[in-house]
Amino acid sequence: MQPPPSARDILVLAQIVDLVRAGVAMTRPELEAATGLGRTVVNERLREGVELGVLAEVDAVPSGHRRGRPSRSVRFRTEAGLLLSAALGAVSLHAAVTDLAGNELARDFRDINVQDDPEAVLGAVHEVFGELVRRAGRTVPVWGIAVGVPGPVDVASGRTVAPPSMPGWDDYDVRSWFQRRWEAPVWVDNEVNLMALGEWERGVPRERRDLLYVKVATGIGSGLVTKGRLHRGDSGAAGDIGHVRVTDDRSARCRCGKIGCLEAVASGWALMRTLSKHAKSGESPLLAERLARRGRITAEDIGLATAAGDEVARSAVASSARLTGRTIAGVVNFANPGTLVLGGGVIRYSPLFFEEFRSAVLDGTIELAARNLTIRTASLNFAEGTIGGALLAAHNLFRPSALQIWLGAGTPVGSALCLQTAA
Repeated sequence: MQPPPSARDILVLAQIVDLVRAGVAMTRPELEAATGLGRTVVNERLREGVELGVLAEVDAVPSGHRRGRPSRSVRFRTEAGLLLSAALGAVSLHAAVTDLAGNELARDFRDINVQDDPEAVLGAVHEVFGELVRRAGRTVPVWGIAVGVPGPVDVASGRTVAPPSMPGWDDYDVRSWFQRRWEAPVWVDNEVNLMALGEWERGVPRERRDLLYVKVATGIGSGLVTKGRLHRGDSGAAGDIGHVRVTDDRSARCRCGKIGCLEAVASGWALMRTLSKHAKSGESPLLAERLARRGRITAEDIGLATAAGDEVARSAVASSARLTGRTIAGVVNFANPGTLVLGGGVIRYSPLFFEEFRSAVLDGTIELAARNLTIRTASLNFAEGTIGGALLAAHNLFRPSALQIWLGAGTPVGSALCLQTAA
């Protein structure tokens, strides 16, 4: 009977798993060089990794000009488990199941209303997760879950904090809700943070420079990735630009209860409110016809109106884009990102918004900050939130300190994994 591994053995195994997973070392000699350990120790830890099911050895393909036994390489078994990821917007749910490297196996989209009771909304997410696992067709356990919500989150506790657009969600324990049902670790974050991480890691082009992601949809938010890590600030509130005050107009009342927020005058819901008034007055015949037909104006209607040359719609969209761009220019001057990405539903319905947004950013940015700045639209077909969620879960799950916990328990599944650490 093998003696239980020592604390040092577990630390070394965690280091080896991390090196293999990151692609830094893929053979025994490379692992020996990277760790500074001898062949016997590396071989023993590799054996343990294979027995745990997280590592596998494969024969390298012979080169043709070399004789003898081909060298063997080590790989991380991305197929050993599943990750679940969901990005909740004000009226949308994107969900996906991936392997342990964040490669998508199945995904789904549904319309929701985040203002509904938290139990109903999270119940819908849970239902989608179950369907996605079945569609993935793999009989391996779920190792981790990431959930993004459209409001402030205390990342350390996994609870929402007074979200302006989510009545009834204040101090709601999202993490525990999912842990009770899946018995896996859960990471909860603002959805735009997940989108920023997804674009930084998998976006096209893959520049890997500091990245500022701006989402303009029903609301407005942003996320900043610096040196590959999300910037959350001291209490997790970083990026909430939708509530920057941009006007003293008393009629510009925001959903948060304050006056003059950017979101109150430039977001999707603000645009629909403004253009609904123009439709009712008959100033926009196209939108008036849409309003009469369905009783409301949608983002798609606004896009059709701007594409058709409706001057009322184009003026409102351009004004919203310029105000958002001027606000973001101040963030660019302060944070100096290399890449600025505009995402959210606004880019789906109006190319005009991006054109005006980009122009306003450049007009308001100092020369040094703008010199090498890339400004582009989101590139992952609205999957950046679920991709970022899966990557967040994987990063936390396979940190060396976390690896020590589950390797010490002898399994990567169960209560040993129910931990939470910010990326």
